[in-house]
Amino acid sequence: MVLATGLGRAIGIAGSRWIHLLAGIAWIGLLYYFNFVQVPSFAEMSAAARNEAITKLATRALWWFRWAALGTAIFGILITGATQDYYKDFFSRANGASIFLGMIIALTMLYNVWMVIWPNQRIVIANAANVLAGGQADPAAAAAGRRAFLASRQNVMFSVPMLWFMVGTSHFYTAFSDPGAGSVWLFLIVALIIVGVLEANALGFIGGTAASPVKQPYESVASVIISGFVLWAILWILTEIIFG
Repeated sequence: MVLATGLGRAIGIAGSRWIHLLAGIAWIGLLYYFNFVQVPSFAEMSAAARNEAITKLATRALWWFRWAALGTAIFGILITGATQDYYKDFFSRANGASIFLGMIIALTMLYNVWMVIWPNQRIVIANAANVLAGGQADPAAAAAGRRAFLASRQNVMFSVPMLWFMVGTSHFYTAFSDPGAGSVWLFLIVALIIVGVLEANALGFIGGTAASPVKQPYESVASVIISGFVLWAILWILTEIIFG
C-alpha cells in the first residue's frame, strides 16, 4: 500500500510537471506570437483586413492563450502542493526564494491575461465583428486595445526573468549557501517592489496608458525584449549582492 501510494504520488507529480511544461510552452509561445508577429502585422493591414483577422484569427489564438495560461498555473500549483521540498525552509533558502519569485511573476502574468488582456480584447473583437457587419465603430475599442497591448508587453518583459527563476531554481540557486530568512525576505521584498512598479506602469497607474517616456519599454518589439533582459540582469545582480 505504501509503495502504491508513493508510486501514485510520483506519477502524479511527473504528470503535472509534463502538462505544466506543455501548457507553459503554449502560453508563452502564443504570447510571443501576439507581440512579435501579430501586432506588427496588424499594424500594416488595412482596417477591413485587420478586422477580418481579429474575428477569425485572433479570437482562436486568444482562446488557446488564456486557457494555456490557466492550465500552466493550475498544474504548477499542483506540483507545488505535492512536492514537499518547495515548502521545507521555503523562505530561508536561495532556491526557495527563486521559485517563489518565479511563481509570483507568473501569477501576475496570469492576472494580466484574464483580468486585463482578455476583457479588453473582448471589446476589440466585438467592435471588429460589428464593423464587419456594417455597424458603427465602438469609440472605446482603441483605448481597450491599448490597455491590452500594454499588459501583453509587460508579460513579455516579465517572461524573461520568470522563465529564468523557474528553470534556475534547480540549476543555479542551489549553488548559493543558505542565506537565512533575513536575506531571503530582503531579496523578495526588493524584487517584488520592482515587479509591482512595472506592473503599475503597464496598467496605467503610473503615467496613464498614453504614449510617454515611461511607456517606451513597451512601444516596440526590440525595446520590450531589451527591457526583459535588463529586468533579468537587475534581479540577478540583486541575487549576487544579497546571496553571494
